[in-house]
This record gives sequence, C-alpha cells and structure tokens, in this order.
Amino acid sequence: MANEPTTPFDSLEGALEYVGLLREALLEAQAAIGEDIALARAESATRRVEALQLVTYKLDRLSQHVGASRRLLNDLRTLRRLLLSEREGGAETVPDAVPEASPVASYEAEGGQSGERPARADVRSRTSSAPRFV
Repeated sequence: MANEPTTPFDSLEGALEYVGLLREALLEAQAAIGEDIALARAESATRRVEALQLVTYKLDRLSQHVGASRRLLNDLRTLRRLLLSEREGGAETVPDAVPEASPVASYEAEGGQSGERPARADVRSRTSSAPRFV
C-alpha cells in the first residue's frame, strides 16, 4: 500500500510514540545524573558537581521541549480526527456540508449566558478541501 508509514515520522501516531520514548529516555538520564551528582558530592568534586548540574539543567530544558512537542502532536492528532470525523464512527472523509451555526448561539444553547465570552472557539471545517494530516 502506498499510504503505509515507512519511518516513525510518517504519521502523527508514530511521531507521538517516538517522542514518548524520548521522554522515557530523558527521565532515565535525569535519574542517572542525579545519582552521579550525589556521588560527586560525596567525593567533594566541586567542578564535577557543577558540570553535572549544568547537564541537569540542559536535560530539564530538553524535557520541557519534548513535553511541548508531545502536546503539539496530540493537538494535531485531535484536530485531524475532528476534521476527518474519526471520532464519530471512523469516517475518513470530511462531509460536504457542515451546518453553520453561530458560536454564540451554540454557547447559549449549551447553557452559557448572553454577553459572556465562550470558553473555546467553535472549530468547524468550512470546505471539503480540508488539509490532510498523515
């Protein structure tokens, strides 16, 4: 089949899985560095402790970036499902006609009060040529 992923990054799910594995590896590395810092402190190796603290800082920053990437990938996957109506029965195409409704009217129908700002925007596909995420 032409649509089968050949690398981990050919699909959002594959990329999300890879980022999850990277996150686990980072947690293991952070634990190992924590042990190394304790050992270096016991040996009074100040220069080594400072270097390991810098490694800890860099690993923390990388961990934050990986976490943000994971959230972005998850958001993209959710948006793809919404656009392709995967959540409501596994359909693979976007319907030709999506009923238009005012976000305010929808919010009021859900129990919101007039004049309040809706908590989230009403996201709808307006055309049948929606972008396709693989």
